[in-house]
Amino acid sequence: MPLMFDMPLEKLKAYQGTNPRPDDLDAFWDGQLAEMHALDPQVEIVPAEFQAPFARCSEMFFTGVGGARIHARLVQPAEPGENGPALVMFHGYSGSAGDWVEKLPYAAAGFTVAAMDCRGQGGMSQDVGGVAGNTLRGHIIRGLDDSPEKMLFVQIFLDAAQLARIVMGMAGVDAGRVGAAGSSQGGGLTLACAALEPGIKLAAPVYPFLCDYRRVWQMDLAENAYAELRDYFRRFDPRHEREDEVFTRLGYIDAQHLAPRIRGEVLMGVALMDQICPPSTQFAAYNRITAPKSMVLYPDFGHESLPGHADSVFAFMSRL
Repeated sequence: MPLMFDMPLEKLKAYQGTNPRPDDLDAFWDGQLAEMHALDPQVEIVPAEFQAPFARCSEMFFTGVGGARIHARLVQPAEPGENGPALVMFHGYSGSAGDWVEKLPYAAAGFTVAAMDCRGQGGMSQDVGGVAGNTLRGHIIRGLDDSPEKMLFVQIFLDAAQLARIVMGMAGVDAGRVGAAGSSQGGGLTLACAALEPGIKLAAPVYPFLCDYRRVWQMDLAENAYAELRDYFRRFDPRHEREDEVFTRLGYIDAQHLAPRIRGEVLMGVALMDQICPPSTQFAAYNRITAPKSMVLYPDFGHESLPGHADSVFAFMSRL
């Protein structure tokens, strides 16, 4: 194994995270979920221009918290069974739901697949805005100076759970056979989805983003995907007089603190040379999962395609 830039593997396996946890975290998320569950999602499904001989491809829209219309690409078997499996998919930071062909292998195996566009990123979902404070760039810090429920990633986490809930109620889907998967931001959202929708049976996050923000800061890796942390302090707290307050507020959207709520089985892929989402931040979340779990390590790889891992995720999801 090459020299680790983070912690030795033995320490990673015991690491419990650095970012503070808000005292009211569980009560906060219970309240947010209650509000989300009370919404009328007003689901709209429209046939897509792209189609495949063995699948039905549709654009799906639903109303999330704050009134935003959220978009997902929906792929269903052309002849769905009565109690088939389903998969909700989440994309990387600033991206979108991606190409239709990425979902077709699952549809060919009988899955219903829903791939969400995160608010205000590269797809068709709305970001309705309306928060105090900085909105120049960066979704991690959007709403950080407002009340916690106004933080954009609070809303995106709820969108992920709401999508899973909608899919579980679809005709042809067995609500007890639903999985979640994604890489980077998609990995963080996979953890959040499985935590906030306990009916998720299997979850397959890959090098999850949105974990252990203070550790990222301490490692001087607040750049690339995490650059907005440095930007925030430089603009709004240059002496770090509110550092504890800021990182505690970020604790509401720290996947490591939601991880104990996960009930389904987890398969996590981790690249030990990842300098975008450092391994210690990923282990912080993994080590807090109390449900059945396993990890696949890539010692020589960074934040990049992991050879064979998509196949491993497919085999994992095939157990649904």
